Amino acid sequence: MNKNYTTCGIIFLWGDILIIDTHCHLFDEYYSNLDLIINNMKSNIIVVSGSNIKTNQEVIKLCNKYGNVFGTLGFHPSELDNFDNKDLEFIEENINNPKIIGIGEIGLDYYWQTDNKIIQQTVFKKQLDIALKHNKAVVVHSREALTDTYNILKQKKYRNMKIVLHCYSYDLEMAKKFTKLGFMLGIGGIITFKNSGTLRSVVKNIDLKYLLLETDSPYLAPTPYRGKVNEPKNVKLVAEKIAEIKNIDIDEVYKVTTNNAICQFDLKDKL
Repeated sequence: MNKNYTTCGIIFLWGDILIIDTHCHLFDEYYSNLDLIINNMKSNIIVVSGSNIKTNQEVIKLCNKYGNVFGTLGFHPSELDNFDNKDLEFIEENINNPKIIGIGEIGLDYYWQTDNKIIQQTVFKKQLDIALKHNKAVVVHSREALTDTYNILKQKKYRNMKIVLHCYSYDLEMAKKFTKLGFMLGIGGIITFKNSGTLRSVVKNIDLKYLLLETDSPYLAPTPYRGKVNEPKNVKLVAEKIAEIKNIDIDEVYKVTTNNAICQFDLKDKL
């Protein structure tokens, strides 16, 4: 991949700042034209996250096929009905693939299901332990599970891990608590929605050094594409909104968030 130079962070491609979509789901069930979707990002970086056995396998295939695609492997809290502890062996078997840069999407989701909270917490902790063992970043999903998510992640053994609160949706007070622990906040298309006042307050008041750009494609397409199938190239619209909210230049958003992602996912020597 052509580049002029890199630090623990900033990478410039042909004079332009590299952009990183740190979280998306580019799988066959959502897209019929993945080559086009990925090529739309040109030489910019895409991080694809798995959520079950099938999508974890697809992550590996995508990483092996496309030079600008990296991946994380994990079991989503809403994908545990047929989960078996042996499924975690797939993560262990593929964790040393140089294109696998983290564990995720993992976490807690009490919006869809609350009768399996203990199972969710147990699987979450087991995956955190795998990440800890292999010194990998973690991509965390947390929906209507704030207290349990925070109480687990603040445990002493997890405090030095590189953790991302994907699609951050809680308030500014909690954002301050999470960032005080050194965790990153993933900011996606929701920031462009008219009813995103709480998230806008977070973006306005939290230092840019704690923010990452993401799309969560195919979900949460930003305005003006809301309701349509999302794709990684729309990460630029997220960056534009962050720049507007923080009243800073768009290049500053790109530079700092790219630096954040490279450091968070140990990408410096992989690009």
